[in-house]
Amino acid sequence: MSIFHLAYNVTDLAEARAFYGDLLGCTEGRSTETWVDFNFFGHQISLHLGTPFATAATGHVGDHLVPMPHLGVILPKADWDALAARLEAAGVEFVLAPFTRFAGEPGEQSTMFFRDPSGNPIEIKGFADMSGVFAT
Repeated sequence: MSIFHLAYNVTDLAEARAFYGDLLGCTEGRSTETWVDFNFFGHQISLHLGTPFATAATGHVGDHLVPMPHLGVILPKADWDALAARLEAAGVEFVLAPFTRFAGEPGEQSTMFFRDPSGNPIEIKGFADMSGVFAT
């Protein structure tokens, strides 16, 4: 198994800890005064104090324009459902509210887009059948 690592900037580590740790349920790893690592659903993200990367709604997916670049993860559908409910209950403002796309087609997936407190866009996908992640 390979673990993906991504490092990016956030504007406030306390806000990041509350969002990634408390809300998303990611376990905190090592940290200093200027960065913190999280187990982001089995992958490592390193959040560093700084200016977040610029994004624009330029990704054409179906009838939607999604923020590019963005990061994300693919979860089993039951885990996605639980996370979507937790985010909705917390009043998270969605870029794209939870919905299912490509219904009945190869790669059918549920998805949602939202931003962390620093504005970094995140997509979480849910697959009922994980073998369909790379379906054509």
